[in-house]
Amino acid sequence: MGNLHIISRRLTHLDVLESEAIHILREVAAECANPSLLFSGGKDSIVLLRLAEKAFRPAKFPFPLLHIDTGHNFLEVIDFRNRRALELGERLIVRSMEESIRQKRVILKHPDQSRNAFQSVTLLDAIAEFRFDACIGGARRDEEKARAKERIFSFRDEFGQWDPKNQRPELWDLYNTRVHPGENIRVFPISNWTEMDIWQYIAREKLEIPSIYFAHRRKVIRRGDSLLPVSHLVRPLEHEKIEELSVRFRTVGDMTCTCPVESNASTLEDIIVETATTRVTERGATRMDDQTSDASMELRKKEGYF
Repeated sequence: MGNLHIISRRLTHLDVLESEAIHILREVAAECANPSLLFSGGKDSIVLLRLAEKAFRPAKFPFPLLHIDTGHNFLEVIDFRNRRALELGERLIVRSMEESIRQKRVILKHPDQSRNAFQSVTLLDAIAEFRFDACIGGARRDEEKARAKERIFSFRDEFGQWDPKNQRPELWDLYNTRVHPGENIRVFPISNWTEMDIWQYIAREKLEIPSIYFAHRRKVIRRGDSLLPVSHLVRPLEHEKIEELSVRFRTVGDMTCTCPVESNASTLEDIIVETATTRVTERGATRMDDQTSDASMELRKKEGYF
């Protein structure tokens, strides 16, 4: 009998997180009748796509990709979204808030108003249209206090609403996927990941990301404690002046309320170092709509938000 060679490798924390997320994705595929994966082109959903590849390749994904387009997204991110879905050969469903506005399903106070708080209307309409019983999302518990209240399999009632006081137990990683007609589940496979984990995983897997995550020169204005990128939607008020700074985005979304941070981080290694040393949370200074009480994340989640 020949010598038995045992090759062992110590698992890293990223290996453990990856294994948990793959298990969750496969659980969705096994237990849910008609799921979808929310893909915006942002860093968290990019990680979800890689996890789905590892969970299901060489087969096709057992769910389509779904994006709720506010019409206020950064062009670099939308271009990346389209190209990545095409490269993977996966079905991408896009539903637009512009259509919800035309149908008077969403009524804005003014045309330039942030649309983040109204995405739930378009999302719930898409869920009803395609009869999705589960939507896989890239939310993480470290992002915001309301998201820390979520279970991994988060139940939504027939009105698409979330009750943080009525959550299902998930002891021993056992998940309850039962839903009645009209109800659905939001599933968060990377709930236990942090912003640092995301960047380390992107670096380890050599994943491509939109260019605006890296430092670049951009015209901005200072509004309160935040920077806002100047665009056709964001213009300086009378007392504000335009500056051109080296900035990058830690998160991407509606350009009317998504703020860059001053940075010279031009590589993934630079971003990891910067993330390790910053004292400002990811959403603390990068999403202006999260900083107002009437548009709090918990209120929006109760109404059907991601």
